[in-house]
Amino acid sequence: MKKWNTFYLLLVVVLAIVILKTSCMEDRKQGEATLKSKAVLENISERKSVRKYLSKSVEEDKIDAMLKAGMAAPSGMDRRPWEFVIVTDRVALDSMAAKLPYAKMLTGAPLAIVVCGDTTLSSYWYLDCSAATQNILLAAEALGLGAVWTAAYPYEDRIDVVRQNTGLPENIVPLCVIPIGYPDGPQKAKDKFDSKRVHRNIY
Repeated sequence: MKKWNTFYLLLVVVLAIVILKTSCMEDRKQGEATLKSKAVLENISERKSVRKYLSKSVEEDKIDAMLKAGMAAPSGMDRRPWEFVIVTDRVALDSMAAKLPYAKMLTGAPLAIVVCGDTTLSSYWYLDCSAATQNILLAAEALGLGAVWTAAYPYEDRIDVVRQNTGLPENIVPLCVIPIGYPDGPQKAKDKFDSKRVHRNIY
C-alpha cells in the first residue's frame, strides 16, 4: 500500500512539474508574441520620409533584406509583376536628381531602388508595386536607414527620365524611385492618425 501511495505521490509531482513547465512556456511564447507585435507596430508608426543622408554606403545584406521585404508584398492572383533596379552609379543618381522634380535628394543618396511593374503580367501592377514599395520603406526604417517615395508613374516625363537612366524596356514601367541612405541627423515621424477619418458601418 505504501508503495502505491509513493507511486501516486510521485506521479502527482511529475504532473505538477509538467503542467507548470508547460504554463511557463506558454506565458513566454505569449510574451514573445506581444513583443514582436509591439515591434512591428512601432516600426510602422516610426516610418518617415528621410531626405538627407550621410556619405556612407548601404551594405549589401541590407539591400537584400529590403528587396526580400518588397517581394513579400501581397500580389493579385500572385502575379508578382514587380521588377527592381538598384542604382548606385553616381552619374545616374545625379542625372535623375537634376531632372526629377521631387527627387533632388538623390544627389546625397548613395543608393536608389527603382520599383517597376511589368505591364504584360498584370493590369493592376501599380497596386502590387505600391505594396512592395511600402514594404521596402518599412524595411529601411527597421534597418536604421532613411528612405523616401518619389513618384515616377503616372507622369510620362518622369517615366522617360527614369527609363533613360536605367535602360528599362517598354513593358517595364517605373512606379517610383526610392532614395535610400543612412539619415543625416535625427528625424521624427509624424503622428498621422485622425479619428475623424474613421467611419464605422456607414460613412
